[in-house]
Amino acid sequence: MFKIISNDNISENLHKMVVLAPRIARSRKPGQFVIVRLTEGEERIPLTISDADPEAGTITLFVQAAGASTRNIVSTEAGGSIRDVAGPLGNPSRIIFWGRVICVGGGVGTAVLLPLARALREAGNDVTTIIGARSSRHIILSDELKRISNALIVTTEDGSLGTKGFVTTPLANLLADPEHVPQAVFAVGPVPMMKAIAEMTRIKAIETIASLNPIMIDGTGMCGGCRVMIGEEIRFACVDGPEFNAHLVDFDGLSDRMSSYRAEETLNFKAAECKIGLTTKPCVKS
Repeated sequence: MFKIISNDNISENLHKMVVLAPRIARSRKPGQFVIVRLTEGEERIPLTISDADPEAGTITLFVQAAGASTRNIVSTEAGGSIRDVAGPLGNPSRIIFWGRVICVGGGVGTAVLLPLARALREAGNDVTTIIGARSSRHIILSDELKRISNALIVTTEDGSLGTKGFVTTPLANLLADPEHVPQAVFAVGPVPMMKAIAEMTRIKAIETIASLNPIMIDGTGMCGGCRVMIGEEIRFACVDGPEFNAHLVDFDGLSDRMSSYRAEETLNFKAAECKIGLTTKPCVKS
């Protein structure tokens, strides 16, 4: 059992959870993740390790209540526990000196950027971070990212914070400026966002790395649920990734696979809301 030290609701349906996991806290590296299971028989959920404190023995996870299982996890209060936290899993981010890099995060993907941007900066890179969300209420970690980045650009779709629009607009401006063209771009967020970024950087032959989060079950490459097409090869995000050359990712195929169980997820989410009394709509027993 892994004790939950804190559980804070930081924006709509998004929780920041600090969990006691000493071994993982000591060994985790940027880019790696854990798979958690709240109780026996529950769904296994992959979550990026956003931060860790080896001395305290804790890891920080950001959990978006997007389905029944994640709703159950965020409903567990501090002092409670998670039955299983397996990790660290996946390959660490390739941290080298590129020179100038741009890190782009959309929505909850911003949580993945925190350890990545910190490690890139510590490696001597000039780091520009661009983060975006629907509104100011959905922007996360802006203060933390501002402290570890050479420059931080914030965008919101409704214009309530930073520049109005999408993260692709300031990225396009930087790519068009000879003084700000990066040697590498890291993209983490919704599939359409990462696909758009890959097309923008492909033209300029800028190395671009995308962090993928497909459907994942066991985290060991055995189930094949997280398979993605990278160029002409089938790869598995859990053991071959989660980071891949964005110019080789089949984003259309990835998008199709991620929506395979949308109907079932909707039904389970509604059932979870009924179970814990978070809906005023009539609940129908399955």
